[in-house]
Amino acid sequence: QVQLVESGGGLVQAGGSLRLSCVASGGTLATYTMGWFRQTPGKEREFVAAMSWIGGTTYYADVVKGRFTISRDNAKNTVYLEMNNLKPDDSAVYYCASTTNWAPVLVRPTTSYPYWGQGTQVTVSS
Repeated sequence: QVQLVESGGGLVQAGGSLRLSCVASGGTLATYTMGWFRQTPGKEREFVAAMSWIGGTTYYADVVKGRFTISRDNAKNTVYLEMNNLKPDDSAVYYCASTTNWAPVLVRPTTSYPYWGQGTQVTVSS
């Protein structure tokens, strides 16, 4: 059973940066595709970014491409989400998730991920 714990959220002004971290336990991060998702009240959880454990291929939602970067440190069992040039629309609870799926078509749907963290709040003020 993989357990995920996110940290790094907070309040930041528009244009600022934050780095989210997700520490995994109960499994070897190197064999999991790791994803970041976000959710605001009344909306469905949406895909933000993912990194496949096969070759380290990265995937991004169009709305964050060029501003967010996903990375991982397998030795620390940690995945990161570096968020730059933040906008008020980026405000949400951000969730880390993991799956053994690696096919490109499977990294974006929330249903592909059996393991989830508890989430960390990111608030971007205008």
